[in-house]
Formats: sequence, structure tokens, C-alpha cells
Amino acid sequence: MEPTHVTDLTMLKAIGAGIATLGMIGAGFGLGAVFGKFFEAVGRQPSVEERLKTYLFIGMALVEAIALFAFVIAAMILFVL
Repeated sequence: MEPTHVTDLTMLKAIGAGIATLGMIGAGFGLGAVFGKFFEAVGRQPSVEERLKTYLFIGMALVEAIALFAFVIAAMILFVL
């Protein structure tokens, strides 16, 4: 039979990893906002589409980086700590 403190630690690691993945939800909302505002701007003024694409891709990459960081932190909590 396993000691209770080891079981408690495993449970707390799972809870911590679950909380760390909440950053992925925020990234989903962020991507929706970035693309929504891009389409809104292009719908209002189609001539700026090429110029705004650069900013779209930069914003998308930054938001995706947050999701990747959240995933890495969750994996570290589960498998390293």
C-alpha cells in the first residue's frame, strides 16, 4: 500500500497541470480576437489587407507561443517535478 503523502503529491500535480493548461483556453480566445479584428478591418477597408497580414501573423505567433508555454509548464509539472 502506498503512503498517503505520495498519493496526495500525485493528485496535487494533476491539479496543478490542469490549472496550467488554462492558458490554452486564453490562447483560444486570443486567436479569436486577433482573427476577428483582422477580418473586421479588412471588411471595412480591403486595400490594407496586405499590410495587416504581417501584423496578423505576428499576433498569431505571439498568442500561440502562450499556448505552447502553458503546455510545456503542464508537462513539466506532470513529468519533471
